[in-house]
Amino acid sequence: MSTTTQTDEALIRELIAGRVAAMRAGDADRLIADYTGQVVKFDLAPPLQNSGPIARDAERLRGWFGTFTGPVDYEVRDLAVSTGDTVAFCHSLNRLSATPQGMTEPFDLWFRATVCLHKVHGTWRIAHEHNSTPFYMDGSFRAALDLKP
Repeated sequence: MSTTTQTDEALIRELIAGRVAAMRAGDADRLIADYTGQVVKFDLAPPLQNSGPIARDAERLRGWFGTFTGPVDYEVRDLAVSTGDTVAFCHSLNRLSATPQGMTEPFDLWFRATVCLHKVHGTWRIAHEHNSTPFYMDGSFRAALDLKP
């Protein structure tokens, strides 16, 4: 592995670690700062896709954080990073836990995440983010929210 590859991987791991801290802090501005101008997001919540300014809307994200009582707990596990000169991707298993407004107990959700990055003026930025939960293919089509790694 070249020194450049090692450095790029370390920078991407640092970026992901910063996102974990921002999620836990409810820092919407920090989270959207990592996106390219034309980011495309396939997120857990509808719609199927958000892109560009809508995906980078800090006020909307602050509103989502406001749907919880107290902080959001967030974890990234088994992060794998692959880098090229100007394009990189990573995938992980992520855990989100929070107490929705009006509820007394938090939910605990594991989901899959893939992040694709572009190097823009020497800085890694997220160009695509895809989060998903598997579903049971037993005819119920229920989201498999009970899975844990």
